[in-house]
Amino acid sequence: MEYTSTMIVTDDKLALNVGSGDLPVLATPAMVALMENAAMMAARQSLPEESTTVGGQIATTHLRPTGLGHEVRAKATLVREEGRKLYFRIIAEDEDGVIGEADHLRFVVDRERFMAKVTTK
Repeated sequence: MEYTSTMIVTDDKLALNVGSGDLPVLATPAMVALMENAAMMAARQSLPEESTTVGGQIATTHLRPTGLGHEVRAKATLVREEGRKLYFRIIAEDEDGVIGEADHLRFVVDRERFMAKVTTK
């Protein structure tokens, strides 16, 4: 089970606009969102329609900056499955090589039962 998600670094994904830094480079939260998307999409391929996955934990490193206009790819690979727990290894790259790595845990959940637990105002 694997999937690669891609994005272009746009103004709304820069650290100075996300609030995670004050430089015009890819924000770590934007990189992490791309990583989680890749894992979610990898898992989605083998789940029944009534199921989805939710993120439970992510341990990541952001190794190198990426500037405005560059393409970033995150490739998620399932490394272990324990019941409802899916463990992924994710590598993020730009045109110059690896920019980040992560170990990510996702849980398989029933959509309706999960949403029934959400409180509303």
